[in-house]
Amino acid sequence: MAWMFAAIEAGGTTFVVAAGARRAHLVPVVLPTSDPTTTLDAVVAWLRERGPFDGLGIAAFGPVEVDPSSDRYGVIGATPKLGWRGVPIGPQLGEALDCPWALDTDVNAAALAEGRWGACRGLDDFVYVTIGTGIGGGAVSSGRLVQGLLHPEMGHVPMQRADDDTFEGSCPFHGDCFEGLASGRALEARWGRAAEDLPPDHPAWDLEARYLASGLHTITCVLAPQRIALGGGVMAAAGLLDRTRHHLRERLAGYLRLPESFLVAPALGAVSGLHGAFALAERAQSSRG
Repeated sequence: MAWMFAAIEAGGTTFVVAAGARRAHLVPVVLPTSDPTTTLDAVVAWLRERGPFDGLGIAAFGPVEVDPSSDRYGVIGATPKLGWRGVPIGPQLGEALDCPWALDTDVNAAALAEGRWGACRGLDDFVYVTIGTGIGGGAVSSGRLVQGLLHPEMGHVPMQRADDDTFEGSCPFHGDCFEGLASGRALEARWGRAAEDLPPDHPAWDLEARYLASGLHTITCVLAPQRIALGGGVMAAAGLLDRTRHHLRERLAGYLRLPESFLVAPALGAVSGLHGAFALAERAQSSRG
């Protein structure tokens, strides 16, 4: 019997939605993220034309409750997207599509996918970090996703600022945290141009690589992963991954020896989160028994 799955990567800018029986055959559609009612109605309408489904997986922007035992499982938390705070995205979509559902953060889902099919396959301890509009990270330790009080919020770790940097930071909660200094939103606020519009020789990129190395220094020392996959739209900048590798080694100052394969691009590229949502949909179906 072929199960039918729905996969959603719910982002702050777009919702990427797909349906199918096999991960390799997913053909996604991209829907704009607007207010919750408009966005979720559009997602449900598209999926209903392709259902019914045996499982739904949701890879959501955060913060979001990811503990299935919580009565707030699948509810969006204190996101900067004010209209989405408190939206029960998991329960609402599961009820509308009348199928079992599972939800995790977009970066946790991407970590699941990279561990199962991508750049971290065969490893028990690794981290996926996305550098996009915001910054987030998912960690796998001993083969299991790390979560406790909530899911990890790697984008909000404190940072050591460059001596000559007067930019106050773009994070509405913490100002100059990792996300506040190194996200796509921070790049645009600092330089007045979107990341994709900054030329390769712009001074933004060396400063960006230094801040990325600073944030990854903390993650490396705290979690001791075997590998970090570094994705997101900002990382499409030419040479940024190599610059970040260089600055990370400089910061670690020989204290830790990093293998050449330590800092890599995600093998699944931009679809890591969506394919992680597919893995969550499979989990939802299997949990029903």
